[in-house]
Amino acid sequence: MHKTFPFSAIVGQDQMKRSMILTAIDPTIGGVLVFGDRGTGKSTAVRALAALLPKIYVIDGCPINSEFAKDVPDWAQNVSKKSVQRQTPVVDLPLGVSEDRVTGALDIERALTKGEKAFQPGLLALANRGYLYIDEVNLLEDHIVDLLLDVAQSGENLVEREGLSIRHAAKFVLVGSGNPEEGELRPQLLDRFGLSVEVTSPTNIEERVSVIERRDAFERNPKRFIGKWASEEEAVRERILAARSALKSIKSPKKILRDCADLCVNLGADGLRGELTLLRAGRALAAYEGAAALERRHLSEIAQLALSHRLRRDPLDEAGSGARVQRAVCEILG
Repeated sequence: MHKTFPFSAIVGQDQMKRSMILTAIDPTIGGVLVFGDRGTGKSTAVRALAALLPKIYVIDGCPINSEFAKDVPDWAQNVSKKSVQRQTPVVDLPLGVSEDRVTGALDIERALTKGEKAFQPGLLALANRGYLYIDEVNLLEDHIVDLLLDVAQSGENLVEREGLSIRHAAKFVLVGSGNPEEGELRPQLLDRFGLSVEVTSPTNIEERVSVIERRDAFERNPKRFIGKWASEEEAVRERILAARSALKSIKSPKKILRDCADLCVNLGADGLRGELTLLRAGRALAAYEGAAALERRHLSEIAQLALSHRLRRDPLDEAGSGARVQRAVCEILG
């Protein structure tokens, strides 16, 4: 069995880890986009968080990981009524993937051998109730990214082609990563991701040494290393579960909603996605910290994650979008 590097053992990259924890608490935040250097732990963090989360109950053989028998789609074949525990799924979406492979399509083999019109589920079915991870998302064809973002937002995959009309649940956290030097994402697509993080290779020598030590220790003896970090992993897991339970009871005062709107107007963010993401991510952070209500300090902590990728380029401002968000936070939130 493949061993996964512990989430809590990842050195640094606090903003990336925080973003992923917030989307684990509230998947409606809308996924995470991680841009930065190669070898900075992007895919490690996704797999580590999924492995850290509690196992999910699924109906054995269900192609979309349904929790209850009543939710198993009628087109599913060879499904038992038994409920089993499985790890939260992490599905990789490769570059050059076809639309049929993503959404699912007619099962050609069964059509030819048995003359039956049956549905062959795609990657969206496999990712339901888990994570869909796209490395080098900026190199993925635009129509595929559009499709993924639409499904991620609606939570449903609809396939209508070749005489098929199929609809199934497709609720997942979308995580995209890439290197901006290899090409940028269209602004419309950037805006559809909930949170955005820029990661860089650590320049601090001690931090780099820690990365090497931990990775080496893990590769030499995975079982011992995982055991060493088990208590930290359990603490993060318990906090995520507690935050999920508390999420609905977190109060969102009107003055905080005004702050969300004020920040977005000040920064010139288009549409209302910025405010909604600020609100959801701020609430998830408040729940994770055990607070009873959303406060300005929560907005201050997540504003850059939620807004920096939604800003229009200002050719007269060389500071960059992150610095612009921080300036607005200081002016409005103090």
